Amino acid sequence: MHNHLDLQRRQQNGTASASGSATVSGSASLVNGSTPLPSVSAGAPPGAITITMPPIQSTSYYKLAPSEYITFGWNFSSISVAPTSLTVAAVGANGYTYPVGPTDGVIPGNAQSVVWYPYGYQTADPSLPLVQASYTLHIWGDGGPSAVPTPGYLAPYSGLVFAIYTPQAYTPLTSGWQCAGCSGALPQLKIDSALPGVVAMIVIMLLSGFTTLRRVWD
Repeated sequence: MHNHLDLQRRQQNGTASASGSATVSGSASLVNGSTPLPSVSAGAPPGAITITMPPIQSTSYYKLAPSEYITFGWNFSSISVAPTSLTVAAVGANGYTYPVGPTDGVIPGNAQSVVWYPYGYQTADPSLPLVQASYTLHIWGDGGPSAVPTPGYLAPYSGLVFAIYTPQAYTPLTSGWQCAGCSGALPQLKIDSALPGVVAMIVIMLLSGFTTLRRVWD
């Protein structure tokens, strides 16, 4: 009887210790008395995302039209504790946030790319339409978009700027369309086309005068 009670006490003490602040190998703590957390040095850098697609050196422009897709790709670095999920969003210059991807912006934590169909989003949710403007891509993990960078954990990312534009419909010339910037270029075109003739005339005049002078001298 005493042995059974002692065993129960030891099991209870062990469970309480595991669900409290017990440590394994002096550094990794237990979660819910089962899985040890990875050991992360306090001096380790926060996890980071590096964009691989599109090129971040210049602004990429994407068309808001049927069958026009956008692919964003990235790599991870310095991550010791992988996030369970990632949230991808585009924050517009108008201040609105738009989910990126086919699942309202939430994708697996180990994903390294997402394909977005802006036209499909526009059609499915006209209440918050995309506008012709620049957007900033945001990616964050379990801690949310405002998480404080923590050693070994993914820090929120917001370093890629891209733009979305709406193509204009084709207007035939027969409908009365005129090029607003073309009228001013026509006089210049006429002058430019006449320039070779003017130069030739001047050369002829100079040669004729030179011939006349030679005759007088002779």
